[in-house]
Amino acid sequence: MLVLGVESSCDETSVSVVRDGKEVLSNVINSQIKIHEKFGGVVPEVASRHHVYQITLVFMEAIKEANVKPEDIDLVAVTMGPGLIGSLLVGVNAAKTFAMMYNKKLIAVHHLAGHIYANAIEHEMKFPLVALLVSGGNTELIYMKDHFDFEIVGETLDDAVGEAYDKVARVVGLPYPGGPHVDRLAHLGHDTYHLPRVYLDDGSYNFSFSGLKSAVINLNHNANQRGEKIDVNNLCASFQDSVTEVLVRKTLKLAKERGVNNIIVAGGVSANRGLKERFMAEGEGFNIAIPSIKYCTDNAAMIAVAGYYQHKVFPNEYADLSLNAIASLELEDRYIK
Repeated sequence: MLVLGVESSCDETSVSVVRDGKEVLSNVINSQIKIHEKFGGVVPEVASRHHVYQITLVFMEAIKEANVKPEDIDLVAVTMGPGLIGSLLVGVNAAKTFAMMYNKKLIAVHHLAGHIYANAIEHEMKFPLVALLVSGGNTELIYMKDHFDFEIVGETLDDAVGEAYDKVARVVGLPYPGGPHVDRLAHLGHDTYHLPRVYLDDGSYNFSFSGLKSAVINLNHNANQRGEKIDVNNLCASFQDSVTEVLVRKTLKLAKERGVNNIIVAGGVSANRGLKERFMAEGEGFNIAIPSIKYCTDNAAMIAVAGYYQHKVFPNEYADLSLNAIASLELEDRYIK
């Protein structure tokens, strides 16, 4: 089965062709990082305009790279949400147009389901499992008994972890996107600032990163007021140690509580080296799966793979040409068996 995936939820325009939910024939990504760098973050209007400029070219390149014809495609899977509404609409309308032109079935995929199913490309998803979903817009702990059976056990009460990384990076003068820079400098420093571990032992599976971000801002501000020099490497190390300890400890606790050996990490922050290292160091006895970096960040291969498995679970659920994008969309609300 050949599935064509389309992803445009934020600032990556991506189209992919995947065979049988496993073999990635093409995964073309046009990134806008350089465009938004000067703004220090993604500007929605600018992002949607660049999706419009690139979407047709990315479609053509993905089909060509996969060495297939449009007629060979069996199913079109597209991100319907959540995300930036203008960006989402470009992908949704392009996917609907392709499906209409070539008389193909169309399926609407939740962006976060795509991140979770990115793991299926290189690993076998064994159930039951616990998924830690960490990205610029989301931080969630999810229990899955089977394919497309999502139970959100915990989530962030304020900032997502990726958002916190970007804000801390901005405070210490690092360029956008800040996450990779904080991760890199953290490996050059030591945890000398001993920042708080928010909600570490509160008994819940929820997260909070707003207070940690504020602690970094206040520490930096007070040092500047006193004319003291902040050791940026050590501050990044302290911030990252705080974040990863909370994320890993809560994930492992949930897995133990549910009697689960299988853990997957998903989303853009799953590319974080410090997070991977802590999981490997503390997750002995667990089967921990993390995608390759190319499948951690937004891409259409993950949407095609999620679409493949979604089709297997919901074989008669297709979208029609009235499909619309939804900026805010809960994972549990989207998939109800």
